[in-house]
Order: sequence, then structure tokens, then C-alpha cells
Amino acid sequence: MLSGEYYDCGDASLLARWHEAKRLQSAYNAAATDDTVRIASLLDRLLGSRGENVWIAAPFFVDYGENIHLGNNVEINMNCVFLDCNTIRVGDHTGIGPGVHIYTVYHPTDPAERLSCESNFWRSRTAPVTIGRNVWIGGGAIILPGVTIGDECTIGAGSVVTHDIPPRCVAVGNPCRVIRRL
Repeated sequence: MLSGEYYDCGDASLLARWHEAKRLQSAYNAAATDDTVRIASLLDRLLGSRGENVWIAAPFFVDYGENIHLGNNVEINMNCVFLDCNTIRVGDHTGIGPGVHIYTVYHPTDPAERLSCESNFWRSRTAPVTIGRNVWIGGGAIILPGVTIGDECTIGAGSVVTHDIPPRCVAVGNPCRVIRRL
């Protein structure tokens, strides 16, 4: 899965990891917002790694959780969806607005290639997403597989990021494009 090759989403070991992530995600989303000990414990079990001063407002949704790596001083607002079938890395001092979706998984565009003889699931491949440090991603943005967003960028609300964004830029739209260099 992490290699970017086609993989079987129905593999028993992947499904077990997916179900465990769903249990942890449900517990996290139901935890009292002031129960910082429980919240920290659940995040430590759900995420691959996290730095200090990470805040994720519930509800928060993941595929596996273990492929998500957050730096220090990261804030993720409510209703975010991180499909972490590959690695998602978020740099220090980064903010992610409400309803942001980050996808690392994709499927063939040719309908004949989507179906798999080996599985009941569609054929799937992945590519990692990397978000630099001191980045702001506005609410409702969607970041597609394989994208890197450079340090000190601002991504406008509702943008669909289909390709890499260089450092120190303001980028907006669908598809997201640089409108200003900082």
C-alpha cells in the first residue's frame, strides 16, 4: 500500500488495522473535550506520531491513523477527513481549517480497470501528502494524493489542490493555483 502499487483493500491484516482505527476514532470523537489525558492517550494510539501542542477538534476521521505524522503546534479543526492509506506529514506550526479533506488513495479513471478479480473492493493505489511548516489550509479545502505544499503557504478555503504548491505562496481555487508569492 505504502509503495504506491495496487493493493488489496480487503486484505485481512489491513481490514483489522482499519477496524482498530475506527474504534479509536470513535472513542476520540466521543471523548469529553476537557479530558486531556484520555484525548492524548487516544491520539498516541491512533496517530503514527505527533509533536507537542497538537489540537484536533472532534469529529476527526481517518482510514488507518498510523500513517499520519504531525509536527509541533499543529491545529486541526473539526470535521476533517484524512484518508491515510499512504503517509500524511504535517509540519510544525500548521493550521488546518474545518472540513478539510486530505486523500492519499486513488482509483483508476478507466472503469474497466477499477474492478478487481481478486477483491470485492476497487483497485487502489496511493501517493503521500506532505504539508510544510507554518502553513494555513482554509476550511473545506481538498488535497489530492501525491501533493506537497511548501512551507509558509496559505491555501484558500474550498480549494482543490491537485498539484504541488511551492513555498511562500497564497494559492486558491479549483484547481488550486498560486495567486501571490510572499
